[in-house]
Amino acid sequence: MTKVKVIRNRRRGAARPAKKPAPPYTDPHGLAAQVARHLDWLGVRQFSPFTIESRTKDLTAFVAWCAERGITRPEELSRLVIDLYQRHVARLLRKDGNPLSVRTQQGKLTAVSVFGKWLARERLVLVNPAADIEMPRDGIHLPAATLTLEEAEKVLAVPDTSTALGLRDRAIIEVFYSTGIRRSELANLRIQDLDLARGVIAVREGKGRKDRFVPIGERAIAWLAAYLREVRPILAPLSDDGALFLSSDGVALAPITITDTLKGYVRKADIDKPGACHLFRHTMATLMLEGGADLTTIQHILGHQSPQTTEIYAKMSILKLKAIHTATHPGANLRRTGDRPEGHDADELVAAIANELHDHGQPADRGQDLAGDVAATHPADNPAPTSTKPDPTEPDSAA
Repeated sequence: MTKVKVIRNRRRGAARPAKKPAPPYTDPHGLAAQVARHLDWLGVRQFSPFTIESRTKDLTAFVAWCAERGITRPEELSRLVIDLYQRHVARLLRKDGNPLSVRTQQGKLTAVSVFGKWLARERLVLVNPAADIEMPRDGIHLPAATLTLEEAEKVLAVPDTSTALGLRDRAIIEVFYSTGIRRSELANLRIQDLDLARGVIAVREGKGRKDRFVPIGERAIAWLAAYLREVRPILAPLSDDGALFLSSDGVALAPITITDTLKGYVRKADIDKPGACHLFRHTMATLMLEGGADLTTIQHILGHQSPQTTEIYAKMSILKLKAIHTATHPGANLRRTGDRPEGHDADELVAAIANELHDHGQPADRGQDLAGDVAATHPADNPAPTSTKPDPTEPDSAA
């Protein structure tokens, strides 16, 4: 009887099926066997495939490290063993020779901590050996970069909307810029998740498997409508599964493909800033905060569980602090006999300071308004009064 090899296609960028730990796997009561059971338990508890894949890699490395030291059974684990492993993780290096980031170390140690708790729950050990593990402390880091309003519009103007894929890409960037959703959330969007009449999209099973509704602006809706009307019917296969953004092959866009596409547009816009999808997420939150949105609103839109995560954008938005500094600090403004110098080159600055040394008059009035009134907080949803609503069918006017 001829055997037929069945090949199942897997979407590029999707999470790979979790692999069982490599041998030694002969001892049914050994660490490797218990890790395999633990991974099955994570699947039953509805952990995401990405989490299970990550835990598989981290626990396989832990089992291998233990095996090198003659530790092959759960009862041989102790607090000292966990402490030694934590020191080992702290000394690991990345491919570029730099130490692992604190977040990566936390991920590896969290996998061991949850595994130890599971061992105690299953009565495989008397005491959880990882109960007292202390995670490495990580500071509050600002986003790597954000775009200014002008830079964001510059990137939006790059896609060639006279082509099908260019119009699709413009719609993708507009959705990122307007909603601030994550890359995986955009890749998982379905047509039924759109409520363009109400200006809302439904994010299904976002981070932490939580659903939420996110508002979307009129301009992004216009480009989405153009994509749905003119491009998606061309890309969609006969067996359409409802995925919103499709590749040229008619399948849902993989997350890595979305990242590569946006990186290319950022480079073509001559913007030397790192990031792609998350770059627009950071930009959206920062610009909305500068426009007057409160942190609670931004937290709900971005889907942050903790308000502390959203507070980093308050540190990014310093326009009001800058205005207060300019209005109150005696050395913030360069004063001549009248106005500030128009240029900012070194010669003009030196000349302005030299003139100020001989200026014994009263300082000019530095009272300034800290912020103007805004009709709404997202810049893309409120064009200037003289502008018109972009027509997706006219790429030049829309860009």
